[in-house]
Amino acid sequence: MKVRRVFRVPLFLALALAAALPAFAQSKQDKKAEAQLRTVRGVVLDKDENPAPSSVVYLKNMKTQGVKTYIADDSANFRFSGLDPNVDYEVHAERNETMSPTREISSFDTRRDIDITLKLSRKKSGD
Repeated sequence: MKVRRVFRVPLFLALALAAALPAFAQSKQDKKAEAQLRTVRGVVLDKDENPAPSSVVYLKNMKTQGVKTYIADDSANFRFSGLDPNVDYEVHAERNETMSPTREISSFDTRRDIDITLKLSRKKSGD
């Protein structure tokens, strides 16, 4: 008579593995999504094309209508990172009584790093 050996996985071990697999898959998706995040950076210039430090740069998320601000550094540079590539954004700068035209950043633009020059060329309207 032959004796069969059967290997049995304890139930708690099988359940633990089943619970860990979705978390592992989610972790991979999170890392992939993080790798696709975008950065918008640039410089703010005055009407004579000189750097305009301390300008306030506004970034509007067109999906949530949320607005982030950044005060340009001493070289008039600004940077927004960690942006969702599937969302459209609008960006403009203001300083004293002047502002730049609003620039659109489309979700169809596949660049991960977007460089923009914002030129303070018009008077702010008194809304």
